Amino acid sequence: MSPALPREGRLLAALLAVLIVFTGSLAWLVMRDFGTKRIVAYFSEAVGVYAGSAVRVLGVPVGTITSVKPQGTRVRVGITIDRGIEVPAGALAVVVAPSVVSDRYVQLSPPYTGGTKMANGDEIPADRTATPVELDQLYESLNRLATALGPDGANRDGALSDLLDTGAANLDGNGKALGNSIADLGKATRTLSGSQADLFGTIANLERFTAMLRDSDKQVRTAETQLRDVAGFLADDREELAAALNELATALIQVRDFIKDNRALLKANVDKLAPITETLLSQRASLEEALDVAPLALTNVMGAYNPKTGSFEGRGNLRELTPLPLPAVGGR
Repeated sequence: MSPALPREGRLLAALLAVLIVFTGSLAWLVMRDFGTKRIVAYFSEAVGVYAGSAVRVLGVPVGTITSVKPQGTRVRVGITIDRGIEVPAGALAVVVAPSVVSDRYVQLSPPYTGGTKMANGDEIPADRTATPVELDQLYESLNRLATALGPDGANRDGALSDLLDTGAANLDGNGKALGNSIADLGKATRTLSGSQADLFGTIANLERFTAMLRDSDKQVRTAETQLRDVAGFLADDREELAAALNELATALIQVRDFIKDNRALLKANVDKLAPITETLLSQRASLEEALDVAPLALTNVMGAYNPKTGSFEGRGNLRELTPLPLPAVGGR
């Protein structure tokens, strides 16, 4: 039998055991949080979210909610992300309710696939968070809709009932036609899908056309002003314009009647004009020469006229009147 330890030895052993347990617990706490990240998300409300609730990505737990604290008009939710889990810098946080009675969890989205990632102490602002609609809010919305459509609202005078009755009457027996319309609409969408290049090309051309109008804004405004002036002028003289159009219509009717009554004579005159036009065409060179010389001849005639004597004066070369040579003076 071993001798008992002295009292001082037992105290030293107890202190050593307590120190070992404390050191182990402290090491476990330190190692537990080693490599984790703490981030903060702000929600407009956090009903059903508590400290200890899960944080997930694609439904897989990746962390835990450590604190839920109200701050004015928002709620500050502290989140701890497990070691080895990366979260993209622009991640969203959404409160998910799996069922009506179960606890809710926070879903981070999208999963990290590369690029910038969140660091320890980063925050997700309220504009990147969302919460589900509460059941009482849904009931309240349905109640307001029912009240608005009920006997004290839109159906006060039976308008909604009449609308439903009219719609039912119009659809009665037209199921096949409605189905065909939906099928044709589906075909049209497939056609547009197959012609997307042409559709996008048309849109691009329209964009270029509108850009041209924008760049030519001054010219377009000038054209609009001129068109407005013309429209105003026509509006001011619309009575005269209407009278002129009426006269023109009357004249056209008279011309039509004249041609109808004298068709044979007109045909005969046109037939007689054919030889004249052929003669003028064959003598085109002579006509051109006459038209070139006529102004000079007319000028000469006007210059030969003497208004004092009332006669034409001129000198001529008698040698041009005969081709024979004149006899010499003195019999030579």
